[in-house]
Amino acid sequence: MKHFIVCLLFFNLACSNLSSEAKLTDMEQLMSIDQEFKVFVEDMTELHDAIPSGVPPIGWDKGPRLGYGNNPPPEWNAMIPWGQVYTDQVGNEAENVRFQIKNLQAWYLSKSTGKWEKWIMSSHLGGANYAEDFQDDIHIKANIRTESDQGGGISSTLVSGYNFHFWTEDGRVEIDPKDIAAVWSAVDARLILDDPQLSDQRNEARFMMSVGADYWLNTNAPWDQWKTNGDIFIGRFRYLNTSWQRFHGHTLTKEQIQKGPLPPYKMGD
Repeated sequence: MKHFIVCLLFFNLACSNLSSEAKLTDMEQLMSIDQEFKVFVEDMTELHDAIPSGVPPIGWDKGPRLGYGNNPPPEWNAMIPWGQVYTDQVGNEAENVRFQIKNLQAWYLSKSTGKWEKWIMSSHLGGANYAEDFQDDIHIKANIRTESDQGGGISSTLVSGYNFHFWTEDGRVEIDPKDIAAVWSAVDARLILDDPQLSDQRNEARFMMSVGADYWLNTNAPWDQWKTNGDIFIGRFRYLNTSWQRFHGHTLTKEQIQKGPLPPYKMGD
Protein backbone atom coordinates (compact mmCIF):
# COMPACT_ATOMS: atom_id res chain seq x y z
CA MET A 1 0.00 0.00 0.00
CA LYS A 2 2.83 2.42 0.91
CA HIS A 3 4.56 1.66 -2.37
CA PHE A 4 1.33 2.36 -4.25
CA ILE A 5 0.89 5.76 -2.55
CA VAL A 6 4.45 6.83 -3.37
CA CYS A 7 4.08 5.71 -6.97
CA LEU A 8 0.76 7.51 -7.29
CA LEU A 9 2.26 10.69 -5.89
CA PHE A 10 5.21 10.41 -8.28
CA PHE A 11 2.87 9.80 -11.21
CA ASN A 12 0.72 12.81 -10.42
CA LEU A 13 3.73 15.08 -10.07
CA ALA A 14 5.40 13.66 -13.17
CA CYS A 15 2.30 14.41 -15.18
CA SER A 16 2.68 18.07 -14.24
CA ASN A 17 6.47 17.91 -14.76
CA LEU A 18 6.78 19.00 -11.12
CA SER A 19 5.71 22.44 -12.27
CA SER A 20 5.21 25.47 -10.08
CA GLU A 21 1.48 24.69 -10.09
CA ALA A 22 1.91 21.32 -8.35
CA LYS A 23 -0.13 21.00 -5.16
CA LEU A 24 1.87 19.16 -2.52
CA THR A 25 0.07 16.84 -0.13
CA ASP A 26 3.07 15.17 1.49
CA MET A 27 6.39 17.02 1.60
CA GLU A 28 8.32 14.12 3.09
CA GLN A 29 7.19 11.73 0.38
CA LEU A 30 8.12 14.17 -2.36
CA MET A 31 11.49 14.90 -0.75
CA SER A 32 12.21 11.16 -0.78
CA ILE A 33 11.72 10.87 -4.56
CA ASP A 34 12.75 14.31 -5.83
CA GLN A 35 16.29 15.33 -4.83
CA GLU A 36 15.96 18.83 -6.30
CA PHE A 37 12.84 19.49 -4.24
CA LYS A 38 14.63 18.19 -1.14
CA VAL A 39 17.51 20.62 -1.72
CA PHE A 40 15.06 23.48 -2.37
CA VAL A 41 13.40 22.91 1.01
CA GLU A 42 16.56 22.20 2.99
CA ASP A 43 18.45 25.23 1.70
CA MET A 44 16.38 27.26 4.18
CA THR A 45 15.94 24.68 6.95
CA GLU A 46 19.20 22.75 7.40
CA LEU A 47 22.58 23.82 8.78
CA HIS A 48 25.45 24.72 6.45
CA ASP A 49 27.69 21.91 5.24
CA ALA A 50 30.40 23.66 7.30
CA ILE A 51 30.99 27.03 8.94
CA PRO A 52 32.29 29.55 6.40
CA SER A 53 35.73 30.94 7.14
CA GLY A 54 35.96 34.29 8.90
CA VAL A 55 32.24 34.80 9.50
CA PRO A 56 31.51 35.99 13.07
CA PRO A 57 28.42 34.75 14.98
CA ILE A 58 25.98 37.13 13.29
CA GLY A 59 23.02 34.88 12.61
CA TRP A 60 24.07 33.15 9.39
CA ASP A 61 27.43 31.66 10.35
CA LYS A 62 25.98 28.19 11.05
CA GLY A 63 22.81 28.06 8.97
CA PRO A 64 20.44 30.00 6.70
CA ARG A 65 18.76 33.16 7.92
CA LEU A 66 15.49 34.90 7.17
CA GLY A 67 15.99 38.67 7.13
CA TYR A 68 13.30 41.12 6.07
CA GLY A 69 11.43 38.26 4.42
CA ASN A 70 8.28 39.44 2.64
CA ASN A 71 8.26 42.81 4.40
CA PRO A 72 10.72 45.43 3.18
CA PRO A 73 11.04 48.56 5.34
CA PRO A 74 8.69 51.46 4.58
CA GLU A 75 9.55 53.38 1.41
CA TRP A 76 12.01 50.73 0.18
CA ASN A 77 11.11 49.74 -3.38
CA ALA A 78 14.02 47.85 -4.98
CA MET A 79 15.80 44.50 -4.70
CA ILE A 80 18.69 42.51 -6.14
CA PRO A 81 19.71 38.83 -5.86
CA TRP A 82 23.28 37.94 -4.96
CA GLY A 83 25.49 35.06 -3.95
CA GLN A 84 28.68 34.40 -2.03
CA VAL A 85 31.45 31.81 -2.11
CA TYR A 86 33.60 31.00 0.92
CA THR A 87 36.04 28.34 1.97
CA ASP A 88 35.28 26.36 5.10
CA GLN A 89 37.38 26.87 8.23
CA VAL A 90 39.89 24.27 7.06
CA GLY A 91 40.70 26.45 4.05
CA ASN A 92 41.31 25.66 0.41
CA GLU A 93 44.70 24.58 -0.94
CA ALA A 94 43.58 23.43 -4.39
CA GLU A 95 45.05 25.95 -6.83
CA ASN A 96 43.92 24.78 -10.27
CA VAL A 97 40.21 25.27 -9.53
CA ARG A 98 37.61 27.91 -10.31
CA PHE A 99 33.91 28.13 -9.50
CA GLN A 100 31.55 28.78 -12.41
CA ILE A 101 28.30 30.67 -11.81
CA LYS A 102 25.25 31.33 -13.99
CA ASN A 103 21.48 31.86 -13.95
CA LEU A 104 21.26 34.16 -10.95
CA GLN A 105 17.55 34.87 -10.53
CA ALA A 106 14.86 36.25 -8.23
CA TRP A 107 11.08 35.71 -8.31
CA TYR A 108 8.18 36.66 -6.07
CA LEU A 109 4.78 35.13 -5.39
CA SER A 110 2.27 37.84 -6.24
CA LYS A 111 -0.57 38.44 -3.81
CA SER A 112 -2.68 39.90 -6.63
CA THR A 113 -2.21 37.13 -9.23
CA GLY A 114 -1.37 34.13 -7.04
CA LYS A 115 1.45 33.30 -9.47
CA TRP A 116 5.23 33.46 -9.38
CA GLU A 117 6.44 36.53 -11.24
CA LYS A 118 10.05 37.01 -12.35
CA TRP A 119 11.94 40.01 -11.08
CA ILE A 120 15.23 39.15 -12.81
CA MET A 121 17.24 36.28 -14.27
CA SER A 122 20.72 36.84 -15.67
CA SER A 123 24.12 35.29 -16.31
CA HIS A 124 25.55 38.80 -16.82
CA LEU A 125 27.28 38.80 -13.45
CA GLY A 126 29.87 40.82 -11.61
CA GLY A 127 31.47 40.68 -8.21
CA ALA A 128 34.51 41.23 -6.04
CA ASN A 129 36.52 39.61 -3.26
CA TYR A 130 35.16 41.05 0.01
CA ALA A 131 36.57 40.75 3.51
CA GLU A 132 35.02 37.60 4.96
CA ASP A 133 33.17 39.56 7.67
CA PHE A 134 32.13 42.34 5.24
CA GLN A 135 33.51 44.87 7.72
CA ASP A 136 33.38 48.43 6.31
CA ASP A 137 32.63 47.07 2.82
CA ILE A 138 36.32 46.32 2.26
CA HIS A 139 36.86 44.57 -1.06
CA ILE A 140 39.40 44.05 -3.84
CA LYS A 141 39.16 43.25 -7.54
CA ALA A 142 38.40 39.59 -8.25
CA ASN A 143 39.87 37.33 -10.92
CA ILE A 144 36.71 37.04 -13.04
CA ARG A 145 36.64 35.12 -16.33
CA THR A 146 33.78 34.92 -18.82
CA GLU A 147 32.81 31.30 -19.55
CA SER A 148 30.89 31.61 -22.82
CA ASP A 149 32.63 28.45 -24.13
CA GLN A 150 31.83 26.40 -21.03
CA GLY A 151 28.11 26.85 -20.61
CA GLY A 152 27.91 30.56 -19.86
CA GLY A 153 28.16 32.86 -16.90
CA ILE A 154 31.42 33.70 -15.18
CA SER A 155 34.05 31.99 -13.07
CA SER A 156 36.31 33.26 -10.34
CA THR A 157 38.60 32.31 -7.46
CA LEU A 158 39.20 33.24 -3.83
CA VAL A 159 41.95 35.19 -2.09
CA SER A 160 42.96 34.29 1.46
CA GLY A 161 40.86 36.25 3.96
CA TYR A 162 38.27 37.20 1.34
CA ASN A 163 35.09 35.69 -0.05
CA PHE A 164 33.65 36.15 -3.54
CA HIS A 165 30.45 38.20 -3.44
CA PHE A 166 28.55 38.49 -6.72
CA TRP A 167 25.38 39.99 -8.18
CA THR A 168 23.71 40.67 -11.49
CA GLU A 169 25.29 43.45 -13.53
CA ASP A 170 21.80 44.29 -14.81
CA GLY A 171 21.29 46.13 -11.53
CA ARG A 172 18.49 46.37 -9.00
CA VAL A 173 14.86 46.03 -10.00
CA GLU A 174 11.87 48.00 -8.77
CA ILE A 175 9.32 46.12 -6.68
CA ASP A 176 5.82 46.59 -5.32
CA PRO A 177 6.34 46.00 -1.58
CA LYS A 178 2.62 45.45 -1.01
CA ASP A 179 2.32 42.57 -3.51
CA ILE A 180 4.85 40.14 -2.01
CA ALA A 181 3.56 36.82 -0.64
CA ALA A 182 6.93 35.03 -0.94
CA VAL A 183 10.40 35.52 -2.47
CA TRP A 184 12.77 32.97 -4.03
CA SER A 185 16.24 33.38 -5.52
CA ALA A 186 18.65 30.82 -6.95
CA VAL A 187 21.91 30.40 -8.81
CA ASP A 188 23.57 27.50 -10.64
CA ALA A 189 27.23 26.72 -9.96
CA ARG A 190 29.95 24.09 -10.31
CA LEU A 191 33.74 23.67 -10.15
CA ILE A 192 35.90 23.90 -13.27
CA LEU A 193 39.62 23.82 -13.98
CA ASP A 194 41.60 27.04 -14.03
CA ASP A 195 44.05 25.55 -16.55
CA PRO A 196 42.92 22.34 -18.34
CA GLN A 197 46.58 21.51 -19.05
CA LEU A 198 47.41 21.16 -15.35
CA SER A 199 46.38 18.56 -12.79
CA ASP A 200 42.72 18.28 -11.80
CA GLN A 201 42.41 19.34 -8.15
CA ARG A 202 38.66 19.87 -8.06
CA ASN A 203 38.05 17.00 -5.64
CA GLU A 204 40.39 18.73 -3.18
CA ALA A 205 38.60 22.10 -3.30
CA ARG A 206 36.70 23.32 -0.24
CA PHE A 207 34.53 26.04 -1.77
CA MET A 208 30.98 26.58 -0.50
CA MET A 209 28.16 28.56 -2.13
CA SER A 210 25.20 30.43 -0.63
CA VAL A 211 22.60 32.55 -2.39
CA GLY A 212 20.60 35.47 -1.01
CA ALA A 213 18.85 38.70 -1.94
CA ASP A 214 18.62 42.25 -0.61
CA TYR A 215 15.94 44.89 -0.44
CA TRP A 216 17.18 48.40 -1.22
CA LEU A 217 15.81 51.86 -0.59
CA ASN A 218 15.67 52.41 -4.35
CA THR A 219 17.48 51.42 -7.55
CA ASN A 220 20.19 54.08 -7.16
CA ALA A 221 20.80 54.44 -3.42
CA PRO A 222 24.46 54.11 -2.37
CA TRP A 223 25.52 51.65 0.28
CA ASP A 224 25.37 53.34 3.70
CA GLN A 225 26.30 50.95 6.52
CA TRP A 226 23.08 48.89 6.06
CA LYS A 227 20.85 51.97 6.26
CA THR A 228 19.83 51.67 2.60
CA ASN A 229 19.80 47.88 2.16
CA GLY A 230 19.31 44.66 4.06
CA ASP A 231 18.96 40.98 3.30
CA ILE A 232 15.69 39.27 2.50
CA PHE A 233 17.29 35.93 3.37
CA ILE A 234 20.63 34.12 3.27
CA GLY A 235 20.54 30.51 2.09
CA ARG A 236 22.46 27.47 3.25
CA PHE A 237 26.13 27.04 2.35
CA ARG A 238 26.76 23.82 0.45
CA TYR A 239 30.00 22.50 -1.02
CA LEU A 240 30.55 22.98 -4.74
CA ASN A 241 31.56 20.01 -6.87
CA THR A 242 32.12 19.20 -10.53
CA SER A 243 28.39 18.87 -11.29
CA TRP A 244 25.98 21.73 -11.80
CA GLN A 245 23.96 22.38 -8.66
CA ARG A 246 21.21 24.90 -7.94
CA PHE A 247 21.49 26.87 -4.70
CA HIS A 248 18.34 28.40 -3.19
CA GLY A 249 17.08 30.98 -0.75
CA HIS A 250 13.42 31.73 -0.09
CA THR A 251 10.79 32.95 2.36
CA LEU A 252 8.26 30.18 1.83
CA THR A 253 6.62 28.63 4.89
CA LYS A 254 5.96 24.91 5.14
CA GLU A 255 2.27 25.62 4.59
CA GLN A 256 2.99 27.60 1.42
CA ILE A 257 5.22 24.80 0.10
CA GLN A 258 2.54 22.21 0.78
CA LYS A 259 -0.19 24.29 -0.82
CA GLY A 260 1.77 25.62 -3.81
CA PRO A 261 2.34 27.04 -6.29
CA LEU A 262 6.12 26.59 -6.26
CA PRO A 263 8.77 28.63 -8.08
CA PRO A 264 10.74 27.00 -10.95
CA TYR A 265 13.16 25.35 -8.50
CA LYS A 266 14.40 22.63 -10.86
CA MET A 267 17.39 23.26 -13.11
CA GLY A 268 16.09 23.51 -16.65
CA ASP A 269 12.69 24.96 -15.63
